[in-house]
Amino acid sequence: MLLDYIPSDLNIQLLFGLALGVLFGIAAQITRFCLRRSVAGEDGMDRAGLAVWLLALATAIAAVQFAVGAGYAVLDETRYLNPDIPALAIVLGGLAFGVGMVLTRGCVTRLTVLTATGNMRALTVLVVFAITAHAMMKGILAPLRTTLGDISFELPFATIAAVPGIGVVLPLGLVAGSVWLAKRGGASVTHLTLGAFIGLLVAAGWVGTSTLLMDEFDPSPVQSIAFTLPWTDSLFWVIASTAIPAGFGTGLIGGVMVGAFLSALVRSELALVSFAEPQQTVRYGAGGVLMGVGGVLAGGCTIGAGLSGVATLSLSAMLALAAIVTGAVLARYVLGLRPAGAVLA
Repeated sequence: MLLDYIPSDLNIQLLFGLALGVLFGIAAQITRFCLRRSVAGEDGMDRAGLAVWLLALATAIAAVQFAVGAGYAVLDETRYLNPDIPALAIVLGGLAFGVGMVLTRGCVTRLTVLTATGNMRALTVLVVFAITAHAMMKGILAPLRTTLGDISFELPFATIAAVPGIGVVLPLGLVAGSVWLAKRGGASVTHLTLGAFIGLLVAAGWVGTSTLLMDEFDPSPVQSIAFTLPWTDSLFWVIASTAIPAGFGTGLIGGVMVGAFLSALVRSELALVSFAEPQQTVRYGAGGVLMGVGGVLAGGCTIGAGLSGVATLSLSAMLALAAIVTGAVLARYVLGLRPAGAVLA
């Protein structure tokens, strides 16, 4: 069996990631869960999509803060709670990621789901994204990451979790915004329920990797649902599986694709899609590069930093999410000014 070649301490992490991924993939495929579509779609803001996304965030924050307070999750060592914040890298990375996901018409999460349903454009972007992200982490682009990362400042606190009542007030505010948007955007109860379910999956990821599956003698990274590092790990595990063991991230990516495929199969939404013209290939490739660079500099994507990171009430994750949204909205505005038929249209 394949698991026989994986160190035993990673077997459960792999299976846990796989289980979370399957559930996330099903929910994301049904709801078309994507921050890009929500804030910078072809027709501008998608109120229904944003309502689902905000409800997922509200649920994630409430569930994670409850888990931390009850001792079910221990997040002290996560990078999101480091008070030394590389603000320049985060802002530039977030802006780049936001622009990239507009060029590719989807965040990495959405592209992963689309790949599972037969979209070859999405698959091409993900390969470019993963290679670029790996080059930023350990390859030829690493000096760019280290140089920008050295420009940082230390805050007296890395999270606003200590603010009295913030773990309740903030989720309630997001829920109120979600309900308001849902009424005006026509979001279905099913989609809203699945959005809340996605938020619970984020909390489950933090709980599982920080306490339930944590081996004190051989600790694994504390993490939750994310796509930047997991995609690089998955790509290079496929290339060199005998040298690179599979863990939580690889299981997560595999699970998301399995879940999305099964959901699309049941819903009769499988379809092969490819590039229509060379200009489109250039556009999507450039977007993949920007997301690869941006995802590493910002410390994560719309899910890794934006959902899982913000659920810890991390200031760096909030900064990354704000930069990603800003980059996407600006890119949508600039590209929207181009005449129909332009290269980037």
